[in-house]
Amino acid sequence: MKKNLFFLILLFFFNFKTLLAVSSDRLYEKIDLFGEVLEKVKDEYVDEIDQADVIDSAINGVLQSLDPYSVYMSPELFKNMQTDTKGEFGGLGIEISMEAGVIKVISPIDDTPASEAGIKAGDYIVKIGDEQVQGKSLMEAVKLMRGPVGSSIKLTVRRKGKKKALEFNIVREIIEVKSVDAKIIGKKSEIAYLRLKSFNENSDKQLFKKIKEFEKNKKTKGYIIDLRNNPGGLLTTAISVTDFFLDHGEIVSTKGRKLIETRKFFAKKGDAINGKPIIVIINNGSASASEIVAGALKDHKRAIILGESTYGKGSVQSIIPLRNGGGMRLTISKYYLPSGKSISEVGVSPDIFVEEKGDSFKINTDTDNQLEYAINLLQS
Repeated sequence: MKKNLFFLILLFFFNFKTLLAVSSDRLYEKIDLFGEVLEKVKDEYVDEIDQADVIDSAINGVLQSLDPYSVYMSPELFKNMQTDTKGEFGGLGIEISMEAGVIKVISPIDDTPASEAGIKAGDYIVKIGDEQVQGKSLMEAVKLMRGPVGSSIKLTVRRKGKKKALEFNIVREIIEVKSVDAKIIGKKSEIAYLRLKSFNENSDKQLFKKIKEFEKNKKTKGYIIDLRNNPGGLLTTAISVTDFFLDHGEIVSTKGRKLIETRKFFAKKGDAINGKPIIVIINNGSASASEIVAGALKDHKRAIILGESTYGKGSVQSIIPLRNGGGMRLTISKYYLPSGKSISEVGVSPDIFVEEKGDSFKINTDTDNQLEYAINLLQS
């Protein structure tokens, strides 16, 4: 028996080593092939090329083949990313990702140049100024859109349902996002409306402060939480906001290859608004942290979700510095809702589907048919 067991272990070990050797051989064959292709391009391509640039593009191609959010940053781009926050550069106020070789708008941030110009969630940016986006990396596109405060840039976009490309001239500004807008609405002034525009480190505190003010008003009977065009932000803030409305249960979990990236987060006991009805409004510009809040409240049946399906960005990225002075943004884990469903690429679907109507539609105005539907639902 022992002899047979020893033979089986030896056979497994031999087969495992053979498998590793075959895998290594295939890898080296691919590396040799890449070198051969690079040499042919250098010698025979119609124009002279910089091999270093070609290799950078190849590295970026590897990362972009993984998902739309993993990218390579050259030393110059990595340095710019770290220094642009000092206020020397202006932006447009849009959250973007790469899809099918072009830039897709996740969400225009409210009260920013992009939003005021009319850029919408789901738009595809095909030209920045006079430069085609096709073939550029996400970080290269971001660099083109940034520039001196007060300078303008023309964006050419393709929009679903429109035959012709649309052009927008946008003036760059320093982007300062006020996270929370709040007011009392409804015929009897008994509905609290809270628009959460981002999930930064103070968003939850701003939100809670407004809710506590509303709770002092004994007339407040229900809440509308507006997460439309909220591109997300900090996971900790999303957990804090969700916990505020839940009495118990799981909020979200993250799963990755490393044990440290696999975690679960739970609500602490106590619903701060004591079970009052909540309607959460979402759209295709609601992403990441917004999807965590909407998805958890939906799974626990704590809120009615109204509007359109969210974007589907349910993943966590880490910025990793590299030896050459560059860096890469790499997806290290994914978000999962209490039901076990992944947010990635699927998003959160509403309980009540209400599509925005008309070209004049604007959030939180008289043309906002989704908000009107939510108000009527709460009043009924």
